[in-house]
Amino acid sequence: MSDGDYDYLIKFLALGDSGVGKTSILYQYTDGKFNSRFITTVGIDFREKRVVYRSNGPDGISGRGQRIHLQLWDTAGQERFRSLTTAFFRDAMGFLLLFDLTNEQSFLNVRNWISQLQMHAYCENPDIVLCGNKSDMEDQRMVKEEEAKELAEKYGIPYFETSAVNGTNVSKAVETLLDLIMKRMERCVDKSWIPEGVVRSNGHSSTEQLHEEKDKGKCGC
Repeated sequence: MSDGDYDYLIKFLALGDSGVGKTSILYQYTDGKFNSRFITTVGIDFREKRVVYRSNGPDGISGRGQRIHLQLWDTAGQERFRSLTTAFFRDAMGFLLLFDLTNEQSFLNVRNWISQLQMHAYCENPDIVLCGNKSDMEDQRMVKEEEAKELAEKYGIPYFETSAVNGTNVSKAVETLLDLIMKRMERCVDKSWIPEGVVRSNGHSSTEQLHEEKDKGKCGC
């Protein structure tokens, strides 16, 4: 696909404590590589990837492929950057929430991150995929899989154990999040929740003909 040759521009945000592997996960997804030399993200950065999304209809048959331009925003996990990070929440349509399987505190802080999303994202129940990262470091695991699954079930969100080193479940986590977003867009009659910038390849915004948003704090579906 050329630069303007896509149907939708979808923005995802990776968030979680500093050091959980957000940058490495996104790099693994976009480039299929692991870089052990990343330094701590300062502020905000992003990576991009083009994909084709095909939804399955009620009969199980795949529909027409939608050309997606994914922007994957990488946020700083440190507290001093929190105000900058939360400013990006409303423009994102989906969230990869990461914790470190070898760091119990990063897991305990997941609830705080979800609370931040509920306050600052496009609605009170945004689409989130929870990722327990560094699954390749099994000998240093501090968070049991059952605990993480229980937390994910509490919030009604998917959970994957991922590894930026070997790529385990990285693509699956992102693809699951994209599927959640596309299905939300399909089923919503009121699309006022869709952030500005979700554009079609013909240059027209997907929100151009929508009524002015009445309440940005609530979902339209």
